[in-house]
Formats: sequence, structure tokens, C-alpha cells
Amino acid sequence: MSAVYILVGLIAYLIGSVNFAIIFSKKIAGFDVREKGSKNAGTTNVLRTVGKKAAILTLICDILKGVISVLLAILASKIWKNTDLEILKYLAGLMAIVGHTLPIYYGFKGGKGVATALGVLLMVNPQIGLICLVFALTIMVATRWVSLGSILAAVLFPILTIFMVDDLGAKIISILISGLVIFNHRTNIVRLKNGTENKLSFKK
Repeated sequence: MSAVYILVGLIAYLIGSVNFAIIFSKKIAGFDVREKGSKNAGTTNVLRTVGKKAAILTLICDILKGVISVLLAILASKIWKNTDLEILKYLAGLMAIVGHTLPIYYGFKGGKGVATALGVLLMVNPQIGLICLVFALTIMVATRWVSLGSILAAVLFPILTIFMVDDLGAKIISILISGLVIFNHRTNIVRLKNGTENKLSFKK
């Protein structure tokens, strides 16, 4: 049965490695988004450097990467019996985020995994996912710091999982997912501490 977990994790990683920020920035604006702005291959940087259309497309597609990866895990659990569905879902989610962060197709230089993580959270546990989403949006609107909302939601996720999910493996993987997203925001954390973090303008 361990082969199932490896296979699902590998496919989820490959799905996560498809970076739509890079794809859309090249198609729409003619440059690699990693060369502009914050150099991050994610929705916020696409919004700032390419525009709303590309940012919306990037956001939707990155969320879908997480959704599809977890759906793959659900399908695999139905084909191969005696697998732990919760672990399989959380593992697929983790590997999709790893793929987004370290994409094999783009020199292992990707984004921070927030949108993909959102898709994962909504699929592994819709209740937890919605709580984290509302919490993150509230922080973002109140402070205009996208990074702060993302970081605090990442902190909240494993806390909710520990109290709301019975599977020990899922709890452990939720901590890994949280740690990865927070680690990906390490430069943002430094800027937040220094008061130099960029704020998102809702007027543009």
C-alpha cells in the first residue's frame, strides 16, 4: 500500500509544479513574472506586474491545482482499498504545495503556495478551509498586507486540524503544510518586522 502514497504524492507534486503565474505572465505580458516586482511566481506579484486578468486566472488555476490533487487522492483511495483517506488527502495537498514552491519544470523556483494551499484546505476539510479563508481575508482587508493574512491563516490551519480532525497523520501533515507556507514567507516576515512590507491597494 505504501506505493499508493508515493504515486499520489508524486503526481500531486507534478500537478503543483505547473506554475500559472509564469505561464500567464509570459503569454499575456511577454516576461517571466519572476523577473519583475517581488520576483515571486504568485498571484499578488502577477497582479502588480501584469494586471487583474492575469492575476484572476492565476488565482483560479493555482487553487484548482490543490483541488485536483486532493481529488486524485480521493479517487486513489477508492481504487486501492485499505488506504488512510485522510493521510492520502493531506499528503497530496502537501506535495502539490511543494510542487508550487519547487516546480520541477521551472528550475525549482516557484511561488509561496498560498492559493494552492487554499484549494487543498477547502478539499481536505471544507469547514476548516472556509474558516481559514474568512480569517485570512479579514486580516488582508484590515491591514492590506496579503502576506500577513496568509501567514496567520497558515498558523490557524494546523490548530483547527488538531481539534477538528481525528487522524493523527493528517494532524502531522497539516503542521508540515503550515510550516512550508510560513517558511515561504520568511522574507515577508522580515519586511513586516521592519515595516517595509508592501501593502495591496484595493483602488487599483
